[in-house]
Amino acid sequence: MNKEQQIVLITGGSSGIGLALAKQFLANDYTVIVTGRNLQKLEQVKADIPAIHIAQSDVTEDNDVKELAMQLQQKFGGIDVLINNAGIMNLLDTGNEHNDLGKQFNEIEINYHSPIRMLHYFLPQLKKSKKAVLINVSSGLAYVPFSQAPVYSGTKAALHFWTRSIRPQLEPYGIRVVEILPPVVDTDLARDADLSDESLTPMPPEKMAALFWKDYTSGKEEITPGISKQLKLMSRLAPKFIFNQLNKKPIPK
Repeated sequence: MNKEQQIVLITGGSSGIGLALAKQFLANDYTVIVTGRNLQKLEQVKADIPAIHIAQSDVTEDNDVKELAMQLQQKFGGIDVLINNAGIMNLLDTGNEHNDLGKQFNEIEINYHSPIRMLHYFLPQLKKSKKAVLINVSSGLAYVPFSQAPVYSGTKAALHFWTRSIRPQLEPYGIRVVEILPPVVDTDLARDADLSDESLTPMPPEKMAALFWKDYTSGKEEITPGISKQLKLMSRLAPKFIFNQLNKKPIPK
């Protein structure tokens, strides 16, 4: 392996946005490692794309992430780009006292705690890189919350503000901090959340990755593909209007 190539680590990279980003970086001569909990899915990705590297790891487990950091340091000499992409969305009626509390906390753990954990354990490697980048995948719902997914919306808003807050803190170490705020993308996450009845048309992951790459290579720090750009604008100009438009059906079926 040529260490002159930048090393990219993508969490939740076996499908959807993560896999589309992996293909985009591979096409531009990066060394790409994707992680996930499902080994079978990772092995299928490896079979389909032999150039990709896979590593089974759970972003919610400290020991898994520490072990992953050690393995990648030994095998690749560290990483240059960390992409926090792993995430889940659950539709939820908060007015139902029979909701699974553990399920809600797990959503927070994956969507918000895990990016903090990943950065913590990979920060030493990023500090050593000459072209270090941290990329957090949040959501256009960080600008305008979606009432059917209150926990998801809250975690993405938290991730958005955390990303903004750490950007000036990491700048002295030469670490570029980028945030992608995708619209609804045609992924397992969107399908599992049953968003098919919503007015939002899911964007193909490949299109999202291509739009990301254009802005990423031009130096943008906050990337808003598709409708996310409108959500950002309207959240400032007419926040109540855009909230009501997005939340015509606030209670999930």
